[in-house]
Amino acid sequence: MRTTRLTALVAALTAGTLLAACSGGTNASGGGGSKILTIASVDQGSVEDVVAAFEKANPGVEVRLTTSGADQYQQQIRTKLSSGTAPDVMSVWPGNGNPGATYVLAKPGYLLDLSDRPWARKLPDAVKSVAQYEDKTYNAVFGLNGIGAVYNQDALDKAGLTPPGTWTELLDFCRDAAARKTPAFALGNQDNWVTQTVLYALVATTVYGPDRDFDTKMQDGRATFAKSAWATALAKYEEMEKTGCFQKSPLSTSYEASQELAASGKTLGIVQGNWIVALLKGKNPQGKFTLKALPATDDPGAFLMPAAAGMGYGVNAKAKNKDLALKFVDFVMSPEGMNVFTGKQGSLPTLPGTGHTADPALTELSTFINDDRTVPFMDQLWPNPKVQQTMLSGLQEIFSGQTDAAAVLKDMDTDYRAGA
Repeated sequence: MRTTRLTALVAALTAGTLLAACSGGTNASGGGGSKILTIASVDQGSVEDVVAAFEKANPGVEVRLTTSGADQYQQQIRTKLSSGTAPDVMSVWPGNGNPGATYVLAKPGYLLDLSDRPWARKLPDAVKSVAQYEDKTYNAVFGLNGIGAVYNQDALDKAGLTPPGTWTELLDFCRDAAARKTPAFALGNQDNWVTQTVLYALVATTVYGPDRDFDTKMQDGRATFAKSAWATALAKYEEMEKTGCFQKSPLSTSYEASQELAASGKTLGIVQGNWIVALLKGKNPQGKFTLKALPATDDPGAFLMPAAAGMGYGVNAKAKNKDLALKFVDFVMSPEGMNVFTGKQGSLPTLPGTGHTADPALTELSTFINDDRTVPFMDQLWPNPKVQQTMLSGLQEIFSGQTDAAAVLKDMDTDYRAGA
C-alpha cells in the first residue's frame, strides 16, 4: 500500500466489546415475529443512538447490542469467530493494525464480502484501500478520525493558560499546568491501546514531516523504526512524562477515568482521537472542547496530524441473520445513519452529500485534512498486527521502567520484517 492523499476525503476522523451475547438465537422470533440482530461494538456512547434509529426505521426488529473496551474486544473477537459464537455484525478496524482489523479477519474468511453494497463503490480511494482485502470490500467505514490535543477551554481559562503552539511552549505549558496543580493532559495507559495516541501525534510530525515516503521505505526494507525519527518521537514522549505533562500514575488510570479527568477540568485536556470530544461533552454538557495539533517541533508550519479512516462495521460470514445484518451496515452507510454516527462521535463522514455539519471543535482537524497535512494512523500500513501489539505492550513497559525505547523499537522492527 502507498499513503494516499486525504484531501479528497473531506471535500466534504477508538477505540471497545464484550462478545458474550453474540450469535445465539439471532434468527429467533420474539413476540409478534420480531427479528433479532446481534451486534458487538466498541463505539460506546455513539452506537446506541444508531441502533435506536435503525430499530425505529425497522419496526419489529430487535437489536441485541454488547459493548466493551477495545483491548477486551480484540482479545476475544477472533476466538468467537472461529468457534461460531460471534455476532451478526461487529466492529472492524481498517487496514492490518490489530486483531480486529480488516485484513486479519477477512483473510481467513470470517467476514462477508460487501463489495456489492451500493455504498462500497463510492468509498474514496484512501478509505477503500484499508476497507478492502484482495480488492474486495469487507468494512463499512463511516467516518474519518484524527488524533491531537483536546483542550478543556474552561479549565484553560481557570488556569490562565492557552494551548501551546510549539514544542518548547508545550513543555512550558506542562510545567505551568503542574505548578497550578492541574496536569496538562490526562493519560489512561491502563488500557494499552491508549499508549499509542501521544506517540502517533508526535510521530506524524517528527517522522513524516521530513519524509512522507517513510512507509514506502519501510515496506522496501530501506528504513527501520530503530534507526529513524521514531526514536526521536519516543524520546519526546518520555520527556513529556518526565516534565509532568500527565497526571500521576498513567498506568493505573483507565481510558474511562482519563475522560473524567479531562471533562471535569482536573486536567487541562487529553491527547486522543476526535471521538473523545463527544464523550467529554457527554460527561460535561456545558464544557467547551477543542482539538488541535500536538506540537512536536518548534516549526508549526511543518506540523502534521494523524488522520485516517476510522473503525467501521463488518458482517460475520456465518451470520445467523445475514439479510438483517446487511440492512444494518447499509443503514450505517446511509446519510441518516452516517450523520447519527459522525454527529455523536464528532467525526467526519467518509461519503459526501450527507448534509453533515462538522463540530466546531474539529475546525483545525478539517483544515489539516483539506491542506493535505495529515498521515494515516501508522499501524494501518503495517504488514501484521503483531507490530502494534509489541509497541503497545512495550510502551506500558517503558512507563513501568521495565524496558527502554531502543528495545521496543528493535522488537517492532523484528515483528515488521517477520510479517512483511
